[in-house]
Amino acid sequence: MTWIPKLLLNAAALIIASYLLPGVQVDGFYSAVVVAIVLAILNALVKPLLIIVTIPITILTLGLFLFCINAIIILIADKLVDGFGVNGLLWALLLSLVMSILNSIFGLKNNTNHPKNN
Repeated sequence: MTWIPKLLLNAAALIIASYLLPGVQVDGFYSAVVVAIVLAILNALVKPLLIIVTIPITILTLGLFLFCINAIIILIADKLVDGFGVNGLLWALLLSLVMSILNSIFGLKNNTNHPKNN
């Protein structure tokens, strides 16, 4: 899958998550697309640095600390994008969890080229 459909699926997942979580606000689909782009940039640039810095705690928590890193990335995106709001770290953690679940569902649903599906 190319990057444009992935961004659009992330934007759709963000819209769905904002309906499910009262502590997350997205003004519209355009804002969701901008947030998806900002999250992609932050995940490419900032997340690897945070992962390297927090390797010991990530190992101690068996990888669960990666949700905290995702929440930090979401809070940074909250500060950078107008039309997107998250009411604290707990809502950012929940948004990270819901987005992961929705992206997994979208990923499974879009796997139509697999030989078992033909």
